[in-house]
Amino acid sequence: MNRILIAAAAVVLTTPLAMAGPIDSACVRTDRGARQPALCSCAQQVANQTLSRSDQRRAAAFFRDPHKAQEVRMSKRDSDNAFWARYKTFTRTAESYCR
Repeated sequence: MNRILIAAAAVVLTTPLAMAGPIDSACVRTDRGARQPALCSCAQQVANQTLSRSDQRRAAAFFRDPHKAQEVRMSKRDSDNAFWARYKTFTRTAESYCR
């Protein structure tokens, strides 16, 4: 019984944080996100599980300037390649979880 209460409390306590994150904020500023705020919230929840806060801020910039994503994807820098691998994991997970 205690495990169920702890799990429920964790969900309740972390849900408001998901709505205030950089992915959610950037998403709701887009045309599609403005029409589907639940999708943005879901993507933020996945980001909280798969990306660091700095990775989330970096990924949020892609909503404003999609060309930045292309630059990172094509980059030869190891740090960009590592970020891109984490970002791809995020996008695959969000796509399957948020459908």
